[in-house]
Parts: sequence; structure tokens; C-alpha cells
Amino acid sequence: MIAAVINISALVLVLFSLIKDKEKSKQALKIAVSKGLGLAPQLISLVAVIGIIFSFLPPELIKEFLGGDFSLIQVGGAALFGAVMMIPSLIALPLAGSLIDAGASYTPVAAFITTLTMVGFVTIPVELKELGKKITIYRNGLALIFAVIIAFMIGVFI
Repeated sequence: MIAAVINISALVLVLFSLIKDKEKSKQALKIAVSKGLGLAPQLISLVAVIGIIFSFLPPELIKEFLGGDFSLIQVGGAALFGAVMMIPSLIALPLAGSLIDAGASYTPVAAFITTLTMVGFVTIPVELKELGKKITIYRNGLALIFAVIIAFMIGVFI
């Protein structure tokens, strides 16, 4: 239902854009298609890798490590894994849904997703160069702390 609303909204806005300025809209659509086709191989390979991983990991194993009552070790491991990984949110969110369907608890999955999107251990060299040491440490440290707090709040309220 939500996807339908988003798609219809996007279609209406594209039509509005075409009516407003046809040339700019065509140029923007060409750029969007070009970027989308450029990302397609990476997205397809990530989906394939995730599919292969899930074919070898039985749901019982996922449930054993990430399911049941959440613990600090589960949340810490999931948060660390999310902070180190560099997966686009477009892939990470369906992965999170698959983990929950396989029996994982909401709290470690929330820790994984929030650190994945908020903490950037992989991008630290770029951040150090562009933002400086102090801001990079503060940003990543605070993002990690708040990501874990968010995960525990989700575990408490869901």
C-alpha cells in the first residue's frame, strides 16, 4: 500500500514536471535512467550475495543468534556489523525484513540498520580528510551511541 502511494506520487510529480518544463524533465529522466542502469549491476550482485547467504544459513541459526530475548551481546554484535558494512539502504531494508521473518528479534535488527545508515567506519578516511579528526570522532561516536539507544527503544516498544 505504501509503495503504491509512493509510486503514484512520483508519477504525478513527474507528470507535473513534464507539464512545467518538458526539456528539463527529459534531461532529468535521462540522468536518472543512466544512474539507475549504472547501479543495477551492484544492486543485482548484492541481492544475489544476500540470497546465497540466506540459502546456507538456516532460519534456526539466525533465530539462535539474533532471536529470543535481546541481549547486549546481540545488539553490540549487530551494531558493530552494521557499522562496518557498506550496504545501500535499498538492500539493507529487505535484508532486515528477511532476518525478522527468519526469527531475528527486532532490537538487533534495528541496531544493524541504524548503525548501517548512521555510522560510517568504512568512510572514516574520507571523513577525516574532509571534516577533520574531531568532527569525525564526534559524529561517528554519537551516531553509534544513538543507534544503540534507538535499537533498545525499538526493542522496548515493539
